[in-house]
Amino acid sequence: MNSIEIILLNFSETRRRSIKLWKGIPDEFLNWKPDQKAFSILEMIRHTLETEHLFHTIIKNRGDLGDYKSPWMDLEYSNLENELAIAKKYREDFISMIQNLTASDLKTIRIERREVGQSKNLGDYLNRIAYHESVHTGQMLGYLRTLGVNRPLIWD
Repeated sequence: MNSIEIILLNFSETRRRSIKLWKGIPDEFLNWKPDQKAFSILEMIRHTLETEHLFHTIIKNRGDLGDYKSPWMDLEYSNLENELAIAKKYREDFISMIQNLTASDLKTIRIERREVGQSKNLGDYLNRIAYHESVHTGQMLGYLRTLGVNRPLIWD
């Protein structure tokens, strides 16, 4: 496997496990959150999907968000299947972008996020994106433990 294939595998496995977890959550808990300042379960799912699109935009613009407007901004929350359907095209575009990269791109393309004082090569930045989703998967497992809901086995 080359570096691009490994990155794609990491994104694929991370999302597969997220979806396995998300689909195992009973609908009656989708609006639950541990406190008023936290994301609800459905909000966290959307945040995960939406942020991938945000990160893709950051990569395309080499760090500059410009006048970014989220495609989710005016959409009502509904259910998991709708959230996944909305994200499908954006996910495909993101994966296609990665497939068209070279190993050299991972080292030489810089993502400069001046507003947060961040300067990373593209390979590092891509790994941080997958890590973001993994963190939220862990949070959601904690939510389900708190609720006493059976947690899907994502460690297959």
